[in-house]
Amino acid sequence: MEKNQISHFVDTLDAKTFGILTDGKAVLCHTISNMRGMEASVITYGATITSLQIPAQGGKVDVVLGFDSLQSYIDSYSLPSAPYFGAIIGRYSGRIKKGKFTIDGEKYQAASNHGEHTLHGGFEGFGQKVWQVENVSANAITLSYTSADGEEGFPGEITLHVTYTISEDNKLVMQYWATSTKDTVLNLTQHSYFNLAGHSQTIEKQKLFINSHKILETKPNGIPTGLILKVDNCPFDLTTPKYCPTKIDTTFIIDDNTVPVASLTSEETGLKMTVRTNQPSVHVYVGGNCFGKIKGKEDTQYNTLSGICFEAQHYPDAPNHPHFPSTLLKKGEEYHQKTSFKFEQL
Repeated sequence: MEKNQISHFVDTLDAKTFGILTDGKAVLCHTISNMRGMEASVITYGATITSLQIPAQGGKVDVVLGFDSLQSYIDSYSLPSAPYFGAIIGRYSGRIKKGKFTIDGEKYQAASNHGEHTLHGGFEGFGQKVWQVENVSANAITLSYTSADGEEGFPGEITLHVTYTISEDNKLVMQYWATSTKDTVLNLTQHSYFNLAGHSQTIEKQKLFINSHKILETKPNGIPTGLILKVDNCPFDLTTPKYCPTKIDTTFIIDDNTVPVASLTSEETGLKMTVRTNQPSVHVYVGGNCFGKIKGKEDTQYNTLSGICFEAQHYPDAPNHPHFPSTLLKKGEEYHQKTSFKFEQL
């Protein structure tokens, strides 16, 4: 190992204190990077990505939304519509109708935190938990969280590990592993909002591509009807790149996981982001949950066009639709998800 690589390794291991919780626990921040200058900062609160710096024309660009302080992350969950900036979502990303589901004939009631429905795991999901750092190196960090049996109404004690890795070809790779002490349902995702022109810009002039010909039909409250619709000749047909819609909150079905499922391109910075996943869908969200009320990093006033989410996951409300891909995690089996975001200069 060369001297500059040794220095790079040691510097990355140094954790910084991001803030202190009311119970006295310190929330730590680790920064991982590659030798090309791409770097990500991750805090132990929610295993949250607070910054993602990408080398681009004219210098590095921070391509994710976030906050400068721990208190701002905490306060954001009390907003009328929490943004979940950069957090790991669980136990169940997306909605579960009325919070109800059945496993092997036994009925369960999850916390109904979104009207009468469950959204993103309940009142206090994985994004509001303090995670433990299991391992950290120059370009990777693994964090873990144990979710108690019955937490937010979900059965089984879940042991969860998440690894973020930055590769030398400027790819952010996220892998999740989980086991449960009881049969349960599990649907995880990462909730970063991306903007390839920088988090202080808007996304409506960036080009969006989604390699999907089908979407889930949903009711106005976001609950799937169970029907699957073709996108041909409709505004949701993004199989050729188009400018980002100013409002979208839609689950796109992925038929082929061997090819990229989506991409985002900015002419301003010359950056392209390509999304790959082993999940059966990607939920695309523009709207920001900001409403002009959230002040983000570097004193930036976020708005509804500040960023776009690519939530690689299973379908919302899958436990109540037997023809959807199953989100059942049986006792003794292992959940595994892999999703990546690759950045390149055009």
